[in-house]
Amino acid sequence: MKNKRKSLLTFVSLLICLIHILPFYILITTSLKAFDDLSSKWMFPGYLYLDNFRDAWKEAHLAEAFRSNFIVTVISIVLIVIVGAIAAYPLARRQTSWNKFIYAVFVSALIVPPLTILVPLYKFMVDIGGMNQYWGIILLFITFNLPMTIFLYTGFISTIPRDLDEAAMMDGAGRFQLFFTVILPLLKPVTATVIILSGVAVWNDYQFSIFFLQKPEMRTITVALSTFFGQYTSNVGWVAAGSFMGAIPMTIVYLFLQRYFVSGLASGAIKG
Repeated sequence: MKNKRKSLLTFVSLLICLIHILPFYILITTSLKAFDDLSSKWMFPGYLYLDNFRDAWKEAHLAEAFRSNFIVTVISIVLIVIVGAIAAYPLARRQTSWNKFIYAVFVSALIVPPLTILVPLYKFMVDIGGMNQYWGIILLFITFNLPMTIFLYTGFISTIPRDLDEAAMMDGAGRFQLFFTVILPLLKPVTATVIILSGVAVWNDYQFSIFFLQKPEMRTITVALSTFFGQYTSNVGWVAAGSFMGAIPMTIVYLFLQRYFVSGLASGAIKG
């Protein structure tokens, strides 16, 4: 019975892995095929057609797009981590009615789809002069990623013994010194989780970038690649090659942070 159950779990695990691998396989095969190659997407080409990568980089101006992505993503992640951690600390340590209410508001914001408030959000961005400005879209990314960030940080900080706080304060540490010297170094696992979740969301964003970064020189990767699709023609090979190149940075980040990812996600959700 145990062997059958183990075999079933192994089969299900392999099936799930296969489902996740197939899109990447199709992405690779498509990126390596010429435009006039009409063979099945499941068939790996018998040749290497690397012109798709060169043409996608040139025609979509991916050098500028990568620059925009790095600027927006790096600044957004740094501010999300700093603001989220600082906001979560008092919510986790002081269980007052007011703090519980604020925490509930943050968590409830998770169920609000950003596109449902796009019209008033667009008007607000126009009014404050945030259109076609990096700081404008960074402000949006911080706003919509903070609820999940605070949820994870609050849950993780709740698992840290309060004795550490009391010991540091007995040694003369203030609240800010306590947080930055004692608490923050312990948040590496959940910080890695926040970086991956928020980083992927910001790096791959299309819904905000298409509306709020409309200047050609400020386009992000997803918006730049969307120009390959038109009313009468589309170049799937260029899109696949550009998407493959665009996925590399976040893949590298995940490989460096993966050992913290699962533990941070689990711990952050236990008491959150």
